[in-house]
Amino acid sequence: KGRFAVTAMIDVAMHGGNGPVTLAAVSARQRISLSYLEQLFGKLRRSGLVDSVRGPGGGYNLAKASDQISVADVILAVDEPIDATQCGGRENCHDDHRCMTHDLWSALNSKMIDYLGSISLQKLVDDQLAKGVSVEEHPVKRAISSRPVLKPIKITAPNSVFALGAAFSK
Repeated sequence: KGRFAVTAMIDVAMHGGNGPVTLAAVSARQRISLSYLEQLFGKLRRSGLVDSVRGPGGGYNLAKASDQISVADVILAVDEPIDATQCGGRENCHDDHRCMTHDLWSALNSKMIDYLGSISLQKLVDDQLAKGVSVEEHPVKRAISSRPVLKPIKITAPNSVFALGAAFSK
């Protein structure tokens, strides 16, 4: 969950300059199931990391600046545990007692959280841009068209021979 969520958030951060990013577009670019993205983005929205925009031209925007969102924030938002212990921190993995390596795995948990918390979404975006990943600028399709709306012409001519005859009899 965490890897897909981070990947999708990088995509939203990179493509969000033109307005809300649709999950269908993220799905197509990153080859992640649309239904899975919908589940992840529901959790990301509830955690306050993204905002949703409804209606035509809608999608998702980052709720905070990309330099204010850490990888740890994203991973924890989608309920991905960052835990290397076998017991989930309950200290009961060896016959209801603490195992001999509990402190080792606990320390690793702390280091992982610190490391992931130190990396911002903006840093990952910058890394992608430095590698030459391009952000294709496609105009966002909106409900309002730039072309003028042509109204149908109302025809007042008679539509039959009888109506034509009646028009001349007046």
